[in-house]
Amino acid sequence: MEDNTDVIQGTLDMLILKTLSLQPLHGFGIARRIEQISRGVFKVNPGSLLTALQRLERAGWLDAEWRDTENARRAKYYALTRAGRKQLDEETADWNRRVSAVARLLKAEA
Repeated sequence: MEDNTDVIQGTLDMLILKTLSLQPLHGFGIARRIEQISRGVFKVNPGSLLTALQRLERAGWLDAEWRDTENARRAKYYALTRAGRKQLDEETADWNRRVSAVARLLKAEA
């Protein structure tokens, strides 16, 4: 059986916001960093990433600017805004609450 490397539904925004809280990055860099930090457990679909980045930018949680990459190519770099940091805090708290509830359910005994 092949391991599933899809990002858990409903968590992509939080993972992007967390990744950008570490440093501004371009789209490919965000996907690569999520894969690296998760040790290959999560791989981000490029189409899903682009849609999410556009949504997060429209929400005011990201700022974006075109810059040259280390390979002398132009790429759109994304950075977390103050509102994005607040959203990350809210989503992290909600995630931790949900994970705790699932852990309690998995430990439940008859």
